[in-house]
Amino acid sequence: MRKVVALEHITLDGFASSGKDLGFEFTFGGYSEDLATYVQEHVQADFDTAMYGRETYLGMYGYWAAQPTPESSANERTHAEWVNAVDKVVFSTTLAAAEWNNTRLISTNVAKEVQALKEREGGTIAIYASPKLVHSFLDLGLIDEFRIMIHPVTLGSGTPLFHEQAQVNLELLETRSFDSGVVYVRYSVR
Repeated sequence: MRKVVALEHITLDGFASSGKDLGFEFTFGGYSEDLATYVQEHVQADFDTAMYGRETYLGMYGYWAAQPTPESSANERTHAEWVNAVDKVVFSTTLAAAEWNNTRLISTNVAKEVQALKEREGGTIAIYASPKLVHSFLDLGLIDEFRIMIHPVTLGSGTPLFHEQAQVNLELLETRSFDSGVVYVRYSVR
C-alpha cells in the first residue's frame, strides 16, 4: 500500500503558513541550492503524486505552470519539469475545475478517494504545504509520515502544521541540518 506523506516547511514556532501572500515566504531565507538538491534527490525521490489544498494549488499552478524560464536555476528547472509532469490532486469544494496538466479535482468523499489512491500501484503520495488539508487528513487518519524542513525563523502567528486538537505519536526516522540553518526531520506516524 502506498504512503501519504506531508512534505512541509515550517517555522521554528510551528507555522506552515504565514497567512499572507502565498504563505511560505518565510522559507526564502533558508532555501539554499544544497537544500533544494537534497529535497529533489532524497526527500521527494519516491513521490509520484502531489496533493494540494485549494490555496496552495492555485499558488503552485500560478508559478510552476509557467516554469522553467531561461532565468531558472538548475534546481528550479528540475523541479519545474517534475511538478509539471507528475500526477496531481487538488482538494477543494469551491474550485470548478483543475486546469494544471495531470491534475484531478476531489471535492467529496475525501477519505474514500484517498484510500483508493493508496491502494493503487505506485510510489509515495505527497501533500505539499497545504496545512489546512493536513489538518483534515490528520483528523481522518490518512497521513503515514511527515517530512519537515524547520526554518530558523519565527512568525508568532499563522496557520500551524498541527491544529490544536491534533494528537499524533511519531517515530523519528531521519534528521539532517543545512548551513542555511534549516533542519530536516522525518517522522513516521505510529
